[in-house]
Amino acid sequence: MRAVKQLLHFGWEQALSCLFPVVIFASLALTQWIPLPLLPRYDWLLIICLLMQWWMVRSGLETRDELKVITLFHVIGLALELFKVHMGSWSYPEEGYSKFFGVPLYSGFMYASVASYLCQAWRRLKVELVRWPSVWLVVPLASAIYLNFFTHHYWVDIRWWLSGLVLLVFWKAWVRYEVNDTRYRMPLALSFVLIGFFIWVAENIATYFSAWEYPNQADAWSLVHLGKVSSWLLLVIVSFLIVATLKRVKKHPAKSRGISGEEKRPRVQKRYGKLYL
Repeated sequence: MRAVKQLLHFGWEQALSCLFPVVIFASLALTQWIPLPLLPRYDWLLIICLLMQWWMVRSGLETRDELKVITLFHVIGLALELFKVHMGSWSYPEEGYSKFFGVPLYSGFMYASVASYLCQAWRRLKVELVRWPSVWLVVPLASAIYLNFFTHHYWVDIRWWLSGLVLLVFWKAWVRYEVNDTRYRMPLALSFVLIGFFIWVAENIATYFSAWEYPNQADAWSLVHLGKVSSWLLLVIVSFLIVATLKRVKKHPAKSRGISGEEKRPRVQKRYGKLYL
C-alpha cells in the first residue's frame, strides 16, 4: 500500500507540474469543438497562453527566474518552428492574424510548456543531480543537438551519434527526487527517455486537435510515427540541459563565475586588537 500511495502522490505532483501543458491541450480541444467569435482560432490560443502565463507568475506558481527560462524556450521553439514550417516538415493550415511566416505565435508556448513542466517538477520533487558532467561537455552537446534539427536537412542526420554521446556523457549521472519525504533516484538517461515518450503521446493528442499538421495527416489524422520519439528525446535533452545549467548557475553563482569560496568570504583584517571587515 505504501508503494501505491507513493506512486499516486508522485503522479499528483507530476500532474500539478503539467498545468501549463494541460491548459494548452484543453484550449486546443475547446477551440476545435466550439468556434470562438471575433478572432481566428490561432489568435485565441495565443491570448489564452499569454493569460495563462501571466496568471502563473501572478499567482506564484512560477517565479520570475522561471519565466526567464520559459521565455528562452519560447524563442528557441519559435525559431525551430519557423525553419521546420519553411522546410515543409509540418504546417499550420488555419488562418490567423498572429501568424508569422506561416507560424502562429502560440506555437512557441508549446515548447515553453515543456520548460514550465521541468521547472515545476524540479521544485515540487526537490530534484538534485548527481555526477553532473562538466559544463564544457554539456553546452557543446546541447548546441550540437539543437543545430542538428536544422542541419540534417542539408547534411547527414547525426541524431543517433548524438544519442550515443548522450549515453556516454551521462552514463554515470543520476537524478534524485523526493516523494513524501522519501528520496528516490533513477539514471538520468532513463528520465530523458520517459519524458520524451510522454511528449510523443502529447504530440498525438495535439495533432488530433489540429495544433499542427504533418504531411501524412493532411487528408485524415493518423498516429505520429514512433520515430518522432527520438526527436522529442533529443529536444527534451536540450531543454533539460538548459534548465539544469541555469539552476546550477542560480544555486552556485560564484562557482559559475569562477570565484572560489575563499574569494567569496569577506576579507578580515586585524588592527590594534580589533577585527575589521
